[in-house]
Amino acid sequence: MPVVDDLRNLILGGQYAPGSRLGEVELAEMLGVSRTPVREALRRLQAEGLVEVVANRGARVVEYPGEDLETIFELRARIEGLAARQAAAAATPEDAAHLHQVAVSIRDHAERRDLDEVYRLNAEFHQALVRLGGSTVLAQSISSLIHSPVLLRTYSSFDDEAMRRSVNHHIEIAAAVHAGDPDWAEAVMRAHLFSARASLLGPRNQENR
Repeated sequence: MPVVDDLRNLILGGQYAPGSRLGEVELAEMLGVSRTPVREALRRLQAEGLVEVVANRGARVVEYPGEDLETIFELRARIEGLAARQAAAAATPEDAAHLHQVAVSIRDHAERRDLDEVYRLNAEFHQALVRLGGSTVLAQSISSLIHSPVLLRTYSSFDDEAMRRSVNHHIEIAAAVHAGDPDWAEAVMRAHLFSARASLLGPRNQENR
């Protein structure tokens, strides 16, 4: 497995917490390689948004404050809920069939814990909903809120039950779009994102309940 995959798995698996320093020498020794592939892996992960490289200070795992993550999920639930609503109002039977096909593919890959493919298909599903809604403003708003490292961490934090919920939400959203039911589509999308938030952040603080 390439060094970049090993290091990505270590970060997403929690061996390196957000904010942790990533020393080239230590990583090279642990992975049994020279510093050159480690350096290249860190550059790749920086491009993905998982790692921050600071001149003269080295690399560290990107850290998002909990408050920022709460805000990202809250805004996504509202905006993507609206996108799902608009998609259900505008989609053709062919559009709905495509969404269902993507949702089933997500389920199949999730059963194999193929997270890279689940991540790719999830992006395809959500982007398809936005396209169906036809709103450039919504598309731009959602694009600014989707952070690759946040989504990658979310999927890596799913246990089997959370993954089943996520899979079922995609299939149900496709059903709501097929039924032409905006209220149903919006409600499930909001539940989908709040469920993902709970998997990543855990129980909410008492004052937020």
